[in-house]
Amino acid sequence: MIRVLVADDQALVRAGVRMLLQATGDMEVVGEAEDGAEAVRMAERHLPDVILMDLRMPRVDGLEAIKRVLAARPGTRIVVLTTFAEDANVYASLRAGAVGFLVKDDDPERMVDAVRRAAAGEQLLAPSVLRRVVERFLAAEEQAASPAPPGLTERELEVLALVGTGLSNAEIAEELHVGVTTVKTHIAAAMEKLGLRNRIQAAVVAHRTGLVDASFRPVRPHRGQSAG
Repeated sequence: MIRVLVADDQALVRAGVRMLLQATGDMEVVGEAEDGAEAVRMAERHLPDVILMDLRMPRVDGLEAIKRVLAARPGTRIVVLTTFAEDANVYASLRAGAVGFLVKDDDPERMVDAVRRAAAGEQLLAPSVLRRVVERFLAAEEQAASPAPPGLTERELEVLALVGTGLSNAEIAEELHVGVTTVKTHIAAAMEKLGLRNRIQAAVVAHRTGLVDASFRPVRPHRGQSAG
């Protein structure tokens, strides 16, 4: 079962999300929070796998709640709920460690899929959205390009580059002719070595270090036929 915490200041939204997720059979809503402070407390108490986090809440907003939750439990997967996809706070939340975002008027099926993918460590941003996010992050950082990340194996560099292009685990596995589990292992190892919380941050590193070019193509040649 995927343990989910829903944080939103609107009771009707929380109730609707609870009904939707509980009906799937593989998800359990372990708590509902009406503000960021309550979300942090419930995250500590219930240890959810995934948190659906509204950004605009009273007392403590969603952005601050994300920072507090991830400071205590870095492995928690947080998906932002927002009304405006271009809200500047969305980008700030992704920088803080959220794994993706959902617009509240998205199809219900998309929310269910997002929770499952978040729990599995998958990418939650379409390549076109990832491109905008990465470009915005790089522009905000104003950092010069740096050399390839030290301490990574050749395969980990290859996988990191493909993460930077926006490919899913399954697509990376097909590209490199390895299993999805192998891809997940390499991604987890690379992110641990680099101190990264999510694939969005990994994509930014891939671009900043020249593993991916401005056209979102991997720069480093990969071995394709290797078994990994």
